[in-house]
Amino acid sequence: MSPLARFAIVSLTAMTTGSASGQYAVDVVDYEPGTGVNSGYDQPTAALGEPTRMSGIPDVLPSTVTPFQPAYMPGEIVTIGLGGSITLEFSDPIYDDPANPFGIDLLIFGNAFFTSTSNNTPCTNAIYDEGGIIEVSLDGEQFIPIDGVSADGLFPTMGYRDAAAFAIQPGVEETDFLLPVNPTHAAALLDGLCWEELLEIYDGSGGGTPIDLAPTGLTSIRFVRITVPKDAVFLPELDAIADVAPVVEADINRDGTVTGADLTLLLSAWGSADVLADLDQDGTVTGSDLTILLSAWSA
Repeated sequence: MSPLARFAIVSLTAMTTGSASGQYAVDVVDYEPGTGVNSGYDQPTAALGEPTRMSGIPDVLPSTVTPFQPAYMPGEIVTIGLGGSITLEFSDPIYDDPANPFGIDLLIFGNAFFTSTSNNTPCTNAIYDEGGIIEVSLDGEQFIPIDGVSADGLFPTMGYRDAAAFAIQPGVEETDFLLPVNPTHAAALLDGLCWEELLEIYDGSGGGTPIDLAPTGLTSIRFVRITVPKDAVFLPELDAIADVAPVVEADINRDGTVTGADLTLLLSAWGSADVLADLDQDGTVTGSDLTILLSAWSA
């Protein structure tokens, strides 16, 4: 890293306290476990914050989260039993924003996964979808259902862009949990796609069940509730809920603005091939990327 870049990082430390943390659920309003929930999977706070990237037992049986092997440990996911529900709250409203990628406003991360035809050459065979009824609300009182979408279904979580399907070590390039997969690919994912094709379709996204708020008639929400009927066949798990970030050029940390936080990330990646900071996509983070970022600076 150049001396100039290093100096800029130090100088900007006080400017970079913002993060994307506000784009995940921050509070459990209510949790009714229902029946059939195993001990250890009844901790509702597991659904707060961002999704899990590494699961399993560290140094013993680690497991990188991919669409073929989901998060599964206590404290990473919470189960909603038969007749149960969970209601989570965001600190800021989630808007029905047409600037969001593919018109998606909300992402729900469970522990759904694809069954595979082979461990050596994994290809999608079917999806282990555990259901869950999704409802949203602005005031926490009046909830509107999201029809035709399972809480714990497509698209299974992917923690890293460069990890193998059944990896036990984390990758280097993290996926973006605020970026949805293009929902038009839903049908193709169940049509025997193999790992490299799956990576191409995810295109850097961390997955998650995509929700467009437009059909609800609400312009914004702050509460999300997931319920399970008493006669359901499966018990869904919940890992996280995310507010999709709108597409803003040079917004490296995906918080909807271009500020000192993005500049620090770019300078930290100086000279590397970091895909998020390489704004001009020429393979290296250089002065041309810095120029793009500064020209997009938020007022």
